[in-house]
Amino acid sequence: MRTKLIPHLLLVLTLAVSGQTKEKDAIAQLLDDWHQAAANADFDSYFDKMTDDGVFIGTDATENWQNKAFKEFSKPYFDRGKAWSFTAVERNIYINETKDFAWFDELLDTQMKLCRGSGVVKKENDGWKITHYVLSIAVPNENVTELIQLKKEKDSILLLSLKKK
Repeated sequence: MRTKLIPHLLLVLTLAVSGQTKEKDAIAQLLDDWHQAAANADFDSYFDKMTDDGVFIGTDATENWQNKAFKEFSKPYFDRGKAWSFTAVERNIYINETKDFAWFDELLDTQMKLCRGSGVVKKENDGWKITHYVLSIAVPNENVTELIQLKKEKDSILLLSLKKK
């Protein structure tokens, strides 16, 4: 009885791993296509890959864009034929057990040099969509003190206004 059970367990495990790989490949393709749509200044394709309630967090402390506002902000860049160009050089994708929700992080080659992107995707009726994305500039630890000095004044002003709210 045990000898018959082992091949069945191996088959189930193989199918589960295969399903995870298929979903991760689909998510990786979504992210690559999303970045490519920005590089090609394809506004509709870019925003079709995000959920209607999607959020984009930019590198500036004031950039917490809800989808509609992000579209309005981005439209002039896309209209000029040049938005931004991000290429993933490293990516990790994690999927929940029901395979309808995933999170990821990616190291990006950009016009700002190395950046880190991270976010959340969810599966909708028409496939995976980006629901939350965070972009940050990767700063080497040995440059943090210099960076703090560079942004100290603007951060202090912004902190004062945020604490008054």
